[in-house]
Parts: sequence; structure tokens; C-alpha cells
Amino acid sequence: MGRVIAITNQKGGVGKTTTAINLAAALALFKKNVLIIDCDPQGNASSGLGVRVNPSFYDVLTGKVSALEVIKSSPIEGLDCLCSQPDLSGIEVELASMPKKEHQIKSCIATLVPKYDYIFLDCPPSLGLLTINALTAADSVLIPIQCEYYALEGLAQLLKTIKLIKQRTNPLLKIEGFVLTMFDRRNSLSFQIEKEVRRHFENYTYKTIIPRNVRLSEAPSYGIPIFLYDEKCKGAQSYRNLALEFLKKVRS
Repeated sequence: MGRVIAITNQKGGVGKTTTAINLAAALALFKKNVLIIDCDPQGNASSGLGVRVNPSFYDVLTGKVSALEVIKSSPIEGLDCLCSQPDLSGIEVELASMPKKEHQIKSCIATLVPKYDYIFLDCPPSLGLLTINALTAADSVLIPIQCEYYALEGLAQLLKTIKLIKQRTNPLLKIEGFVLTMFDRRNSLSFQIEKEVRRHFENYTYKTIIPRNVRLSEAPSYGIPIFLYDEKCKGAQSYRNLALEFLKKVRS
């Protein structure tokens, strides 16, 4: 049975989708069978993998097609994507009137869980119904935190939301961990943020740190993960190390 992991942070621009794509790609390179479900109407995970097709995740959530009909292969063997389109932006209005509205994603992906080792839900930068659905469907939540001034802004609200989800819809949800992203060794603030995050979440923060890296920023415009764009750059090395640490952690 596969594990479902929501990657979320309601603050935008924290490296959430970059982490979803490249962690998933690294795991696939380690011979794991991985699926990314793009839960964000912006569709950045889909375009970052070179996958933008119709029907999309919106059609799955509205019952027009099954999830299996929508899944497409990515450029990395072993990594699939269930893509998003801008029409997903209207789904929260439709979800609001559905019975068990918080459980729609969980119901839609139930048949996929046995087929993959890991399923990553790339959430939108908000705490709306899509994110609540993802957290209700997930076994755990992975939280990227950028090493910048507003890093901890809104984190208390996210943790409060996770606590409420545990109380109301998903009592088994746990925190997979915090990933420090966009680390700049030339900037003392990055070290301060790292120290602060580790002080508050010592047992949950990954040792691997994702650096601010131009090659990581360039790869999505080509629709490929960093390992197909520049496998030797620091960004690729960091996500490879993160995947190894992730695998070690889930086995322990």
C-alpha cells in the first residue's frame, strides 16, 4: 500500500512545487513508483513535468472521468502525473455543496494508492477546501519553509489547520517533516532562519537543505525535473540527498 503525502504551505513562493517535482523525481530514480497529483489550479507541477492535458484533475473531482484515465507519464521513468488545469480554480465552489466535501480527493484517489509507492499531493498556496481535502486524504504532510524574512509567517495557522484536520477528518495525519529551501550561504538571515526552525521543530526538520540555485529555477521552463536538466548542479545533489534522507526516515 502506497503512502500519500501532502506538500503544503499557504505562503506562495516557498519552493513547494519545486520540492514536489524534484523529490518525486529523485525517488523515481531510486526505482520507486511515484505519482504527483497537481492540486493547484496554477498547474505548475504539471507544466514543470511537461504534462498539460485534458481531461484533468478537475474532471476527476467532478466525476466525469476516473483518476486512472487522466494519469500521464513524465519524462522520468517511474514518475507519473495527474495534471491540473485553470478550471480547477472553480472546484471549491462545487466542493462546498457536495456531501462529505472534505473527503472528495480521498475518494477519488483510493484506487491509486495500491499502485504507487508514494503519491504526492502538490497543494495550492492557501488553506481552502482543496488543501483541506488533500490533508484529509494524506498520511502525512511535508512543509517546505524558505530561508527568508517571512519564513515563519502563517506557519502557526497551518499547524492549527493540521491539528483541526486531525480532530475532525483525519486522525492519523502526521507531520512528515519541514524542508528548508532557498538557502543562501551569502546571507546571514538564512542561517538565522535555519537556527529558528530547528529550535522549534528539531525532530521534524530534515538535515538536507535546498540551496537557492539558478538551475533549479530554470528547469521548469523546459518541462523537466532538475535531474534531466543539470544532474550535477547543487540543486540536483540536494534533492537527491533529500530523497535518501526521506527514504531512511520512512523506513525507520
